[in-house]
This record gives sequence, C-alpha cells and structure tokens, in this order.
Amino acid sequence: MYNNNNNLPKHVLKKKERKSTRSSYCAVLHLFLQVATFPTPSEQKKNSCFLPPSSPLRPSPFKMAAARRLKRVAVSQPGFLGLKSNVKPSELVSSRRKRVNKNKKKNWNRHSDIHDVEDFLEDIRHQERTTGGLLSEKPDDSLFFLDVGQTDKAGNEEAEPVKAEKGKRRVQRPLRIDLILQHDSMVPAPKNVTAYQQPNAKKLRRIAQKAEQLAAKGVLPRRQRRLLSRRPAEKTVKKAEANNNPDRDFYAMWGEEKVTDSADPWYLQQTGKKLVQRPEKLNQKPSVLPAVEVIAPGGSYNPDFLSHQALLQEAHDVEVQKQKQEDKLQRQLAFRKEDRATEETILHEEVEGLVEDEDEDEAAAPNEDEANSALGAIAVAAKKTERQRKKEKAEKMKTQQQQASRRQTERQQQLFQLRSIKSSIKQQELQTKARRMKRKARQEAQKALPRRLGRLKFQAQDLEVQLSDELAASLRQLKPEGSVLKDRFKSLQKRNLIEPRERAKFKRRLKVKYVEKRAFRQIT
Repeated sequence: MYNNNNNLPKHVLKKKERKSTRSSYCAVLHLFLQVATFPTPSEQKKNSCFLPPSSPLRPSPFKMAAARRLKRVAVSQPGFLGLKSNVKPSELVSSRRKRVNKNKKKNWNRHSDIHDVEDFLEDIRHQERTTGGLLSEKPDDSLFFLDVGQTDKAGNEEAEPVKAEKGKRRVQRPLRIDLILQHDSMVPAPKNVTAYQQPNAKKLRRIAQKAEQLAAKGVLPRRQRRLLSRRPAEKTVKKAEANNNPDRDFYAMWGEEKVTDSADPWYLQQTGKKLVQRPEKLNQKPSVLPAVEVIAPGGSYNPDFLSHQALLQEAHDVEVQKQKQEDKLQRQLAFRKEDRATEETILHEEVEGLVEDEDEDEAAAPNEDEANSALGAIAVAAKKTERQRKKEKAEKMKTQQQQASRRQTERQQQLFQLRSIKSSIKQQELQTKARRMKRKARQEAQKALPRRLGRLKFQAQDLEVQLSDELAASLRQLKPEGSVLKDRFKSLQKRNLIEPRERAKFKRRLKVKYVEKRAFRQIT
C-alpha cells in the first residue's frame, strides 16, 4: 500500500507522529509488565527444583527463552527505568557465559567467585573488633541477661525528685572529639618485638649463667675480688683548731670543697673527683730574672765618680762591640785587591780556548797507559789452582791465630797494670765531673739569658747613661730619658714571656702620584 505523507499539512503530520509515539510507549510498557510478572531464571530454578518434570506448573524452556528475549528488548530501550534504583539496566541483561580455562593459575583469581569467603572473613573481623572474639566462643552470661523487671526500691528512688546539692558541680560529659579519638576496637595492639630485644642478649645470658654457677660454688667474680682486695682508705681525723690560733688557715665559705689525697685513688678516679696532676715544668719560671731590674749605681741623678765611670765603661764596651761587628761585615763585603783584574789576567781570559797547551797532551798520555795496563791485568787474571787456595787458607788461619795469641798476651799484661788503670779511671771520672759541673753552670747561666722563641732574635735595650758634663746639679734640673712602656715591653721579652717582635711595615700598593694644581702652576 502506497502512503504518501508529503502532501499532507503540517498539523496532520504532527498529530500522526504523536499517535505513533504513544503506541510505541504502550507496546514497551506492555512488554515490561510481562517481564516484571515473569519469574527470573534463578527463581525459576529455585522453584522448579521441587516440582516434578510432568507438573503443569513447571515452566517450559521455550517460554523461558522467549521471556529472556523480551526482557533484553525492554531493557535495551533508551527510556527504560527499573523498579530498583541500585540495579543498573545493564545488569538485568544476562550475558553469555564466558568459557575460561581454569587449568591455568592466572585465571583462578580473575574468574573465581570468592565473595562468600570474603564476607565470612569480614564477619569474623567485625566480631573481633566489637566483642573481642567470636560470638560462638563467648559464654552465655556475657551475651544474655535475665530481665526481672524493676524493683520497688528502684521505683521509689526514681519517683523522688533529685535535688542538686549546692557547691557540687555536675559531672561533665566527655567531649565529642575525645569520643572520636577513643580507641573503639577490642583487638589488642600487636606486640612490638623490637622493644623487647636486647643487644648481645645471648652473650649476656651465657655470662649470667656462668656467674650463677660460680656463685653456687662459692667463687666470686674478678671485679668483686679486686674490690675486696683493695686496701681501705686510712681515716685521719683532723683535730679542731682553736679560734684564737693565729696560724690557722682561712676558711673559704664560697670556695670549692677540697679533696684530700688520703682518699682512695680508685674511688677518686671512678667518681671523677681526682685532681689532674700539674706538670713540674709549669711550676718553673721561664726565667730567673726579676720583673724589675734595678739600674746600676752609676745611673743615679747624683752618682759618685767611680760608679759613673764603671757605667760609662760598660756603655763604651757595648758600643765597641757593635763597631767591631759592623767592621767585620764591611770587611766581608769589601772588594779584595787580589781579585782586581790586571792586563795579564785580561789577556789570559781573551786567549783561553784558542791555543792548545802541550802540557795537557803530556798529561793525557800517562792516563792512557794506566788504563791499558789495568785492562791487561783484568784480562791476564786467571783461575787459581787448588794448591794456591790451600796456601791462602793456611796463611789466613795463621794470621787469625797470631791475633788471638796477641790479644791473650795483652790481657795477661793488664793484670800487672791495675794501678795505672785505676788512676786512669779516676782521672776520667774527674774529667767527667768537671764537664758535668761546667755544663750545669752553663745551663744556669742560660736561664738568665733570653731564649729564641720566634723568628727574631732578642736585642737588648740601649743603656740610658749621661756623660759627665750632662749630669744635673739637682733633681729639678734632671732630664727624663727613655720610656716606661718600652722598658716593660723589653723586660717581658727578656724574661721569655713573649717573643721578640718588630713594628709592622705597611707598604703602599700604589705609588703616590704628585700632581701640580692649576693655581700653583700659574704662580710658578
């Protein structure tokens, strides 16, 4: 039948479309009702297991297949809504069963259903968290109680109004945050194995067992034996001194407590109260010189004639020694007359190397003859015979015997020289003693001299002396000389307390450039 809808008006076409849409919705609803009223395959299987095969209530497999097909068609519609909101439409459509090879291990976890096992284990864990164990293992008293109803006493107490006493605070309920943070699981925390571990536990256990065995036999350990063998400290009771004794020591109220040497050294060492022994070298002064040296009598403002002349002689000797050192240095650096060049030496230097000397040729000839003779002697030297070797050996043994007999004779002769030997030994001892005394005196003298402590050598300060015509007639006319600060600085260097030093020299990095100003240039 030919149906041409293109020539119809628009309102007729819209009306037809609404009728066709309504009819399609009715057909889908009819199919859905049939599917909803028809039992699912699991219900059919469950219900049909108790029905005989010839029962009229048992569904036919053809009808079941048609129902599943209708269900798939209804679910595949885009506007289908199920009765259960938590069930997806795609789950209602039964897919074909996958054929899986279960002989392979990798398909066991992927295609095996273990939901029942997981539910069982989760139930066990839930019971352990809430009750602390399985409910089947709990006694009946912990799960049930006998309800006997309310007693009269309890009813009377509830009937009476409870009045809050004044001055008592109400019991505060725990905060919500404390309840959230409270541990709600009945499962105990796992035991921390590392907290109970002890390093070298096996070795310590073995040592303790050995100590118990020795204690049972009556044998003490080595440490206890050493403690018992130590001599106890001697107790010395100090007698109280009288308050009127002028020789008594002062008592330092805020000073540290002194530890006497009479205490046990082992106790002092273990308790850390043993004082460190001060080295003997620190007790010695670095120099025997006094801190302030008194000047000679000739350095007074009004000295006598002899003392002043002695001081002048000492200053004169110092200046003479300095002059001698300068003269020696000048002589060493001066040009010697023997090294001065003459006409003969100049000519010899110019001709040297140009003329061959005959003396050199004559000196070279004997050297060649000696070399040839040495080579001939080496070439002529032949192997010694057996007779020659025996002869040399006999001569060597004879020489050794002669030397041994000579030494024996000398020892015998020394018996008759005991007096001279004693005198020589006594003389050597006297010489050694003299050398020792001389060395000791030199060491004592060196104690008064400044040592070499640094890079520089100590230089003594110049003597402060005035000539005879410079002496003042009175103390008012005396002119001060020298510096107290410099004198103290030199004294510290002389007593080996500080090393000799010199003033630091500052060197300019850049040269000073002199520039004439314009105003100065105009004047000149």
